[in-house]
Order: sequence, then structure tokens, then C-alpha cells
Amino acid sequence: MTRSLRRIPVAAALVLLGATACSGSPDGPELKVSGAYIPQPALADMAAGYFTVANTGGRDARLTSVTSDLSGDITLHSTEDNRMRRVTSFTVPAGGRLTLALGGNHLMLTDLEHKPVAGERVSLRLHFDDADTIDVRVPVKPAGYRPGD
Repeated sequence: MTRSLRRIPVAAALVLLGATACSGSPDGPELKVSGAYIPQPALADMAAGYFTVANTGGRDARLTSVTSDLSGDITLHSTEDNRMRRVTSFTVPAGGRLTLALGGNHLMLTDLEHKPVAGERVSLRLHFDDADTIDVRVPVKPAGYRPGD
């Protein structure tokens, strides 16, 4: 059974590896997603997501939500001083990047349709306030995976 993509009004984010997706307009943000992945979760009802969004454009963009047919609720979380807290958006600065990484800022996917397994690909849609939506197919990596391994 597949849940259709739906926009979650809460902030959220994405995940991808080995593939890229771009979004942008003249004079605005120029966004490219790379390095995304979802580690195979230990629990059946919760997963995390990591990725990088580079912005080569002339204006900031804000990631405001992420949607997926895998999860009924995707939220954005920041981590500071080993404390995780939910946030409503992340800024992708002009000429800079937003990185979601293990031990830092990340996505939380809850209310999963099924427990994703290594080798699977998950569709995610990133929603920005000032840029086009970006669709990506994100690989599920084995538990314990670290980029560069």
C-alpha cells in the first residue's frame, strides 16, 4: 500500500546519494541537492535523513518542508550542544550550503508506511519558500553507514 505524496505544513527536509537535483530561477536561488541518504532504521516507525543543498544563486532560500510516500510526518531538526530540537525551516544561504549530517541537523521521518531496507530508494520532495520544489530518489544505506565508507 502506497501513501500519496502530501504536503506536511510542518518544516521538514530530504535525503539523496549519488544523484543530484536542481532548482532555481534567474537572480534567485540556484539549488542542487547531493550526498543524500537514509540509514536503514532500527525501528519500524522512525527513520532519519541526511543531505546537502548547495545554493549558487544570488538569494537565500528556505527549506520549509519535505514530503514522501514513505512517511506521514517529516520534520526538520537542528542539533546544538548535543540537544535536538524541531525547527520550522532551514536557510540555504546564497553562495553557500545547508548540510544535514549525522550528529547535526537532520530530517526525522515518522509514521512510516513500511520499514525501508538497504538498497531501497525513497522518493522525497523538498519544498522551498523561494525556489522550485526538488524531487529526489534517496538510497537507503545499511545501518552504521558513514559517508566516505
